[in-house]
Amino acid sequence: MSNIDNASINPIANTYFDGKCVSHSITLPDGSSKSIGVIFPSSLTFTTGAPERMQLLAGKCRVRVAGSDEWRHFTGGESFEVAGDSSFEIEVSEDLHYVCHFG
Repeated sequence: MSNIDNASINPIANTYFDGKCVSHSITLPDGSSKSIGVIFPSSLTFTTGAPERMQLLAGKCRVRVAGSDEWRHFTGGESFEVAGDSSFEIEVSEDLHYVCHFG
């Protein structure tokens, strides 16, 4: 994904985990929303409300989704999914640029 046409972008950043994750919220013409951001090297746990697909643009991480004992490794160009009302642990080894697709 290199372009998002006709999107409404909130110019105020969402900052989480003492600045270890910074993102911007985007709303598309059809009403769907996305988040575009970066996670800096760290170990974090995110919770989800809606189902999410994390599209990784650049960087490296490993992820463990709630209910799994398995850590999976990902790099830019890959993605992973997390169920709604769930969580995932992520360990980022180099700046991880992403698009989070909700729903």
